[in-house]
Amino acid sequence: MRVATFQQTPSPRGHGRTYEDDLRLAHVIADQVDSMTMSRFRAVDLHVETKPDQTPVSDADRGAEEFIRAQLARARTRDAIVGEEFGEEAGSGSRRWIIDPIDGTKNFVRGVPVWATLIALAEGDEVVMGLVSAPALGRRWWAAKGSGAWTGKSIAAATRMRVSGVSSLDDASFAYSSLDGWEERDKLNGFLDLTRECWRTRGYGDFWSYMLVAEGAADIAAEPELELYDMAALVPIVVEAGGRFTSLDGSDGPWGGNALATNGLLHDKALVYLG
Repeated sequence: MRVATFQQTPSPRGHGRTYEDDLRLAHVIADQVDSMTMSRFRAVDLHVETKPDQTPVSDADRGAEEFIRAQLARARTRDAIVGEEFGEEAGSGSRRWIIDPIDGTKNFVRGVPVWATLIALAEGDEVVMGLVSAPALGRRWWAAKGSGAWTGKSIAAATRMRVSGVSSLDDASFAYSSLDGWEERDKLNGFLDLTRECWRTRGYGDFWSYMLVAEGAADIAAEPELELYDMAALVPIVVEAGGRFTSLDGSDGPWGGNALATNGLLHDKALVYLG
């Protein structure tokens, strides 16, 4: 990895327009949301409820998403917005912002610092920009189509990320979330077989597994059940770092309800076990 000043490469969209303004907007919003969520992290008066799907939601989740939606509604009036807590607001064009105010809510409510705000922009069926901000870890990652993947404290000067060059499962580090989902989907045997083939396995979970793949610190990350807002921001970061992000059937992108991210060299090998 190297340190460099961020420069945006023009996208193939018409009129020479790039995603630089969208990325800068995401950073500005994330800066403000980080302050909001950190003020509620480990707060003694944090209010937590259980949603119909039996997952927790806190007042911090809802407050952060409301803030992001309000900022986007003012700055990108024609764009649709999709979020975990409040569903979809239609837009007048092909662009959709896809947001998860706190990815890792179970960690958040228990005081574990592994959680992040995810902000993504999709045009049609392609996610063209993604930002992941984990303020309790003091980390942020981002990418826009054609510009590479970056990590750092600001957009002005950051470290460019590249996936690893590991090409053998014997040398691979495999990051996952939990065992339950694999068992529920009758894929536990394949999952366990893959863990036995890999050099190392660790249950980092949620967004962090995929950011480690983008950084080259891990080589494979996978989860058997995810929502669009869990994955969208991760896709361009992994891809722009040189990796692959697909569903477990090998389809590119975050549209399949589950995820496999690798350094690219190991993707087909991992699909043999998980697909």
